[in-house]
Amino acid sequence: MSNRLTRRSFLKGGILAAGALATGLLPLGRSAFGAAPEEKAPAEKATVYFTKDISATGLIKLYEHVSRDISGKVAVKLHTGEPNGPNIIPREMVKPLMEHIPQSAIVECNVLYGSPRQTTEGHRRTIATNGWTFCPVDIMDAEGEVSLPVPGGKHLQELAVGSHILNYDSMLVLTHFKGHAMGGFGGSLKNIAIGCASGKTGKAQIHSDGTRLWAGGPLFMERMVEGGKAVTNHFGRRIAYINVLRNMSVDCDCAGAGAAPPTAPDLGIVASTDILAVDQASVNMVYALPEKDRRDLVERIESRSGLRQLEYMSIMNMGSRRYDLVTI
Repeated sequence: MSNRLTRRSFLKGGILAAGALATGLLPLGRSAFGAAPEEKAPAEKATVYFTKDISATGLIKLYEHVSRDISGKVAVKLHTGEPNGPNIIPREMVKPLMEHIPQSAIVECNVLYGSPRQTTEGHRRTIATNGWTFCPVDIMDAEGEVSLPVPGGKHLQELAVGSHILNYDSMLVLTHFKGHAMGGFGGSLKNIAIGCASGKTGKAQIHSDGTRLWAGGPLFMERMVEGGKAVTNHFGRRIAYINVLRNMSVDCDCAGAGAAPPTAPDLGIVASTDILAVDQASVNMVYALPEKDRRDLVERIESRSGLRQLEYMSIMNMGSRRYDLVTI
């Protein structure tokens, strides 16, 4: 099974993997794929914090509300983007946050598809091109990989991640929420599941169904969730999540300069210590938009079976789909 893939064929693969669903946000307790008896509503709601202030100030305010268990050496998992990507979180927003968090470093892993970021050397050049030069940036699989267990996984029993993940005490998952060619949407779950997986092994573990590399659809969502479970289990309470809902193209930041222009308006920033709640809230905000504003992004989510991410995170006991939204 070859790991060689161009970005164009990667994006095409996501299109071919689509499974169309009826438009409309599914109520809690119902499944896009029929009844989901294994999914149970948690006893307590999560708390999700929200601000319309898409700025460094807004980002730091939300971080303060979810950072109670963040301490020691902090990994900030951020998608630093392909060369000259137009939609990544602005550097001027991230720099003050990094200065605000002691002992912090942006962390990434190399990629599997054809890209300068496929090698550590090329990845470092891209990081410099995109302006991530104001703080340490750690390519976690530059010196190899380690395996983290996936408790309760039915597709994966372990996930290969960048070995440097063991150097950190806590993680802040700082995510540009947007569409995704294979995942439907890329939120906090995708950021850690794919983003912490090692370029040589871990990403293939998630993207392969055992017979095909780049196999998409509902089972891909489940493998991605299980990959994310390995990371959340590793950090336990010492992990928090922030989604920035701006420049929400239907394409991931892995599309680089070729990403489709956003058609949805900027909405704000959400944060939580609950990974499922923060992604559920982000999806709900998109679905609450007028039809003309949400159409493209919802089509991308549903045509890739993206809502299965949320269902399966609930099944894997990764958080709550029920939450209180607190505006800051």
